[in-house]
Amino acid sequence: MSDIIELRVPNIGDVSDVPVIEMPLIVGDHIDLDDTVLVLESDKATLDVPATSSGKLLEVLIREGDTVSEGDIIGRVEVTGKSEGPAPEASSVQIPSPAANPTEAVERAAAGTVDAGQASTSGILPSRLPEGPQSKHMVHASPSLRKLARELGLDISQVTGTGPKSRITREDVTAHIKKALQTPTLAAGFGLDLPAWPDVDPAKFGPVSRTKLSRIARISGPSLARNAIAIPHVTNFENADVTDLESFRKSVNSEGKGAKLTLLAFVVKAVVAALKAHPKFNASLDGEDLVLKEYFNIGVAADTPDGLVVPVIKAADQKSLRDIAVEMADLAADARDGRIKPADMQGGSFTISSLGGIGGTNFTPIINAPEVAILGMVRSSMQPVWDGSAFQPRLIQPMSLSWDHRVVDGVAAARFLQTVQSILQDFRRISL
Repeated sequence: MSDIIELRVPNIGDVSDVPVIEMPLIVGDHIDLDDTVLVLESDKATLDVPATSSGKLLEVLIREGDTVSEGDIIGRVEVTGKSEGPAPEASSVQIPSPAANPTEAVERAAAGTVDAGQASTSGILPSRLPEGPQSKHMVHASPSLRKLARELGLDISQVTGTGPKSRITREDVTAHIKKALQTPTLAAGFGLDLPAWPDVDPAKFGPVSRTKLSRIARISGPSLARNAIAIPHVTNFENADVTDLESFRKSVNSEGKGAKLTLLAFVVKAVVAALKAHPKFNASLDGEDLVLKEYFNIGVAADTPDGLVVPVIKAADQKSLRDIAVEMADLAADARDGRIKPADMQGGSFTISSLGGIGGTNFTPIINAPEVAILGMVRSSMQPVWDGSAFQPRLIQPMSLSWDHRVVDGVAAARFLQTVQSILQDFRRISL
């Protein structure tokens, strides 16, 4: 006698009302252990929710576009095999070496033995397959095939199914991709007819080794490429004399009261003041509308062993310097340890990317869409500054501001940087 169980949303961290971006299930599907039954969305990643039991899906209670929290019922399953232990975390498909030709790559992708990221970055597949309008009819495909299509950037509703009752098979996906490879595509949907990625074997010229891209790099890389292509970036540069601010910071820290202040905490407060004075920089572009945000959530890029993540200081305008310093330290530690929660990286209105003590003279950061600007900082350094009668040693902080030319212009960007500069050079201005 079979059991009927409720399929529920597992522990997804300290967040709730997470959007469902894909529901790869229909009533009657057979679900295998670890099949993706739900796809949730965060700022940095999509989360595949795996099945913890095998069986036949009898009822689906959640639709694409709904929001879910831990414990919500996804559906009901007639169990044919139960898992032992908690639901495993979604894992990446192992990526072997690229295939020698496109046909082999497609067949390996359809067989589930090669990841779409490997295929596209090696020039075998386009970075994203062409998509048409969403089909109005019900698409019949297994969860594993839907996951494969999503990884390949393929709209599965555009695939013609040849199985029973028009069900889509792996052979159908393979045939669709092969056909797409014969058709020129526009890069990333932005009208750029780019040449194919160079097909060069580096091993012909000397010893090489291979390593997998980190999950963060695989997730953020396509977004960075999109932002760099789609946004008309311009970058302004400015220097701030932070000699007096650094002296004040060290004096306060020497008192041993509360959390130690970092220069970055002062920069967050200075940026908030600049955003209040120049509200177009605290905005998002939505078609022909500019959405001006009345909150000040400042993302601060944090370095981790797997790459950069961007925790967000919420309501930074309402927090003290010490509060900001503590929160930044805690979030950075969580990010390095892999404990950062999706909610901690959502809702940013402006981003600061700081190379801190690493070095460099300046750089041009890529805007974190849908934001319209980003502030870059490198290590400050002592420089001789002419005071009218002699050169004096002063601590100079280089800054760069990348901005979206569709929203603001060079004059506005220069004024924004001057506001940040004036506050950092005399922090008493923060109270004006």
